[in-house]
Amino acid sequence: MKNKLNAIISQVISVSPNMKIFRVVPDGWELPDFKAGQFVALFLPASSARYVDATDEFKQLKPDKLIRRAYSVSSSSKNKEYLEFYISIVRSGALTPRLFNLNIGDKIGVGKKFTGMFTLDKVDKSKNIVLIATGTGVAPYISMLRSDAMNKNRKITVIHGASNSWDLGYRSELELLENISSNVKYIPTIIDAEKEKAKWNGERRFLQDIWKDKVFLKCLNYIPTPENTHIFLCGNPNMIENMSEILIYENFLIHKKNQNGQIHIEKF
Repeated sequence: MKNKLNAIISQVISVSPNMKIFRVVPDGWELPDFKAGQFVALFLPASSARYVDATDEFKQLKPDKLIRRAYSVSSSSKNKEYLEFYISIVRSGALTPRLFNLNIGDKIGVGKKFTGMFTLDKVDKSKNIVLIATGTGVAPYISMLRSDAMNKNRKITVIHGASNSWDLGYRSELELLENISSNVKYIPTIIDAEKEKAKWNGERRFLQDIWKDKVFLKCLNYIPTPENTHIFLCGNPNMIENMSEILIYENFLIHKKNQNGQIHIEKF
């Protein structure tokens, strides 16, 4: 049956009150091959219970309607046991309040078609990569890093922006990568530092402001140029628009189906 709930929740990690990491195991089928950076649909019927802290739905749905949304995979493309997703709740939304009500052992629907061009396919292994994200936009980068992004010939920089430190999903994993690899640099930034429960000593600026301030490049030990670096942008459309303008001014090109460029974009 095409719309059968064909997977089981195997793990739920609360990153913050608004963000969770879900691991999903196929039930009676095998995960097909996919590329790190791609996305796939998750779905639940409208009759599924909603999260206790959700607000009224924007639109009332018929109980038998299947609610589908596409989410980037954060698990490795080499892992055939489970899929992992990093998801932020939209409290008046259709699917995420139902997802946030799921517990280990509950059923969920997963599409079998993985898609998207936000991958490393067109990036030579000798080229450096800068992975820039807001919020849950870091998810496809985690898949890339867990899959095949790492090699001794390239430098990798992850610049991740969020409202607060507790919204920096995968922070521990990225800090560990930075500690064990001289080729990895992780730069987290938050914009609501006054809400922090403990002193925040890191960046407090928007991502585009960090990029424009070339002082931060000193920690990279190289200058990113269109000749040596590909830049990935994922998350808030305003960030993507602002960063794209800056990068185009610096002679980077947007990657398209008919144009091999160095700016790769994935919008929410």
